[in-house]
Amino acid sequence: MRIDQRIIDQWIQPNSRVLDLGCGDGTLLRYLADNKNVHGYGLEISAEGIQACVEKGVNVIEQNLDEGLSNFDDDSFDTVVMSQTLQTMRRPKNMLAEMTRIGRECIVTIPNFGHWRARLQLLFKGRMPVSDLLPYQWYDTPNIHFCTFRDFEILCREMNLKVVDKAMVTEKSLGKGLSQWHPNLFAETGIFRVRK
Repeated sequence: MRIDQRIIDQWIQPNSRVLDLGCGDGTLLRYLADNKNVHGYGLEISAEGIQACVEKGVNVIEQNLDEGLSNFDDDSFDTVVMSQTLQTMRRPKNMLAEMTRIGRECIVTIPNFGHWRARLQLLFKGRMPVSDLLPYQWYDTPNIHFCTFRDFEILCREMNLKVVDKAMVTEKSLGKGLSQWHPNLFAETGIFRVRK
């Protein structure tokens, strides 16, 4: 599992109801079902992701997240997870509002577009950053909203959402200590636990 998924696992209670938005191949939901008896559903749009979920025995619904979550009632889930997907939404603020409507708690994982490597690529090369975490060119990236950790926390405050826990992580050993000292500059990924 990815490092952000390991942290998400720590924040999800056993025997809870979980909705994973943009669940990909269902790895997280399969792990949670096997190890925490979580009752979960995933929403996914890609045929490959849906097929992988089915093969893993994960409950998956084909759904375009940009069309909203009106098919779910208020407080339908204990936790709603959106990992590495919010920045691909056309209206991320609306999606966050929908997530907090249907879930008692939400976990959002975002890449940090304020990471020092991204800043240096813009400064010295004058080009949009490309890295292991952000491997796309500007013209084919699924990421349409670029934000930093500070941007996300400001959005949460504006929406009267409380960030009850957060973890700032990096895969590179050089940045691990620095990411705790100055996360908006050195951490690659932010994991936020949010409530109304």
